[in-house]
Amino acid sequence: MISELPFTLDSLRRAYAEGIAPEAVVAEAFRRLHAADDPGIFLHEAREEALAQARALGQPDGRPLWGIPYVAKDNIDVRGMPTTAACPDFAYLPEEDAFVISLLRRAGAICLGKTNLDQFATGLVGVRTPHPVPRNALDPDIVPGGSSSGSAVAVARGIVPFSLGTDTAGSGRVPAALNNIVGLKPTLGMLSASGVVPACRTLDTISIFALTVADAWSVLETVAEYDPADAYARPLPQRRLSRPAPAVQVAVPDESSLETFGDKLQADHFRATVTDLRTQGAVVREIDFRPFFDVAEMLYEGAWVAERTAAVGDRLVSAPETLHPTTRKIIEGGLKLSAVDAFRGIYRLQDLRRRCEEALAGIDLLCVPTIPTFVSLADIGADPVGPNSRLGTYTNFVNLLDMCGIAVPAGTRADGRPGSVTILARTGDDAAAASLAALLETGSLGATGLPRPTAPQPEVEAGSGEISIAVCGAHMSGLPLNHELTSRGARFVKACRTSPEYRFFALAGEPPKRPGLVHEPGASGAAVSLEVWAMPSEHFGSFMSGIPEPLCIGTVKLDDGSRVNGFLCEAYAVEGATEITRFGSWRDYLSS
Repeated sequence: MISELPFTLDSLRRAYAEGIAPEAVVAEAFRRLHAADDPGIFLHEAREEALAQARALGQPDGRPLWGIPYVAKDNIDVRGMPTTAACPDFAYLPEEDAFVISLLRRAGAICLGKTNLDQFATGLVGVRTPHPVPRNALDPDIVPGGSSSGSAVAVARGIVPFSLGTDTAGSGRVPAALNNIVGLKPTLGMLSASGVVPACRTLDTISIFALTVADAWSVLETVAEYDPADAYARPLPQRRLSRPAPAVQVAVPDESSLETFGDKLQADHFRATVTDLRTQGAVVREIDFRPFFDVAEMLYEGAWVAERTAAVGDRLVSAPETLHPTTRKIIEGGLKLSAVDAFRGIYRLQDLRRRCEEALAGIDLLCVPTIPTFVSLADIGADPVGPNSRLGTYTNFVNLLDMCGIAVPAGTRADGRPGSVTILARTGDDAAAASLAALLETGSLGATGLPRPTAPQPEVEAGSGEISIAVCGAHMSGLPLNHELTSRGARFVKACRTSPEYRFFALAGEPPKRPGLVHEPGASGAAVSLEVWAMPSEHFGSFMSGIPEPLCIGTVKLDDGSRVNGFLCEAYAVEGATEITRFGSWRDYLSS
């Protein structure tokens, strides 16, 4: 029965292949919306338009999101639907789609309407709206999270398989944590902001909510297209999901800087997730998180408050009564700031950015609690600002530091509330963050009670536009030269071994120490451990130019009979080198 159908991309695609009509799926989505009996989710329902679009689709045609329903936060333009940013006096009717909406339309997706938000995307709680507040999908006493409240609740309730939010301070991640779903915040500029009502133009990005990492990533791949009309867009290369590398280096807050505001259950759940990370093979390093907290505090100080003031324009003076009282109070703070204050803030951010970079030296990814604790409606009623700020503890710094991230359900806490962690990465490393997040996602789907489907296996070979390269030494994950791969967008493919006809040497020379792999058919060699990475073809030349003699790239034979490009060593260089063939692994040699 369609009423029992999980609204994930795979299940809907299977249903369409079996003959279910898109019109039936759209009708079911609206049935689920009305069954939720929550007038706060949508600000504009487009039922008839959506049904007409579904009828016009015809037969499945191979488009990636053919017949897939979704909703958009009401600060994103959808042609023919009003955009209000939760301020009725601000409303206008756009004649064109936002750039990302146009890509979704081209991919065959169907927009069901516009969802509620904290007014002008200012807030992390989801209650700063003149409309009814959306109810948290799991617990009506808890805030729904904002500012992308309606978008998150719609996914958590199984009304749509994905939705669009925006993220400036965490608005694409905090509601995900509070509603047990995935919230993907891409690298700034990866998704166009054309047709989005700005909050902080330099920090804003469209974000994606979904029930699974795989679904969120599939939508991202569809809409991550460079928009030359957006001055803040960047032509970032597309990456594929892959297995995390065997010794991926993951930083977490140390015990002295893990902040949960006294919520012991939240701290315990995070520690348990870190243990799971170690079980999955990650090398976890605890770091002092205070520099990141210092950055987070800057988002509602100085330059970035003034930027929000600039986004609202003269409304503060000409029509202040049209603003939500809390939104107005926050944005009014920008009127007191000068250009001098703004530049001082920019200088301080640069100093803090350097400290954060130093803390992340040698680190591939960060893992943090998505939220430090939960906030109830009663909490925010007593104090409209303080609890909101606490929710941004692990999100506010991300956009200021130009990082990307993905919030992922990680089971439940001891009290049954949803557990969530966020995997953060450097600019452009979205795929690495999502790949690790996919290993951690667990539990039921949102508030539906449906079991989480088995995550699809990532590609295990190089794809088009990639070149495979086998590494056996300092370029392996967790070792000193691995950054020469990851900084070029290489992704881990697999761990394997050579055929048993190689000799292995520790070469003389300056650090970092390097091994030499020498092919000697018929000699008393052995199988040697390798990692195979897939590097974008456009970066292979620059990688090759940095390989010093006596090392070279040749063809390495694997123990399954296949061959791959990989590091080899000129035979002359083994004179004076230490033979380490008996170890069969560079890591085993180092640990000896």
